[in-house]
Amino acid sequence: MGDSNSFLANLKSKAKALKKEIRALYLAYKRPDVPWYAKLFVAIVVAYALSPIDLVPDFIPILGYLDDLILIPLGIALAVKLIPENIMNECRLEAEEVFKKGKPKNWFAGAVIILVWIIAAGLVVLKLLEILRYR
Repeated sequence: MGDSNSFLANLKSKAKALKKEIRALYLAYKRPDVPWYAKLFVAIVVAYALSPIDLVPDFIPILGYLDDLILIPLGIALAVKLIPENIMNECRLEAEEVFKKGKPKNWFAGAVIILVWIIAAGLVVLKLLEILRYR
């Protein structure tokens, strides 16, 4: 039982650290001294992480949590490497104060993800209609 408690505690601390990094990246994105290519990548990572809608919904077995367990941490790690260390450290300190009230929701990113799903569903329907038409 002790091993599962320490595993859960470790998992919770890693999740908390990722949330802090997202907040710091959000602030880094707004800074003029961050390179444009880093801003572009950070914008994608932060928008996806703060989006209320996942690209792969969590109710899909295994794949649903793939983004939460692999894609988001990997994106965060890459984004942090693109930003100068001194800027990231300043943003981490600032983030602790700014986000005491909670995280903002990125409904624009959510809308983009919904649009992707609508387009994918539309393409599937068109393909099915095409298949049925040739029968």
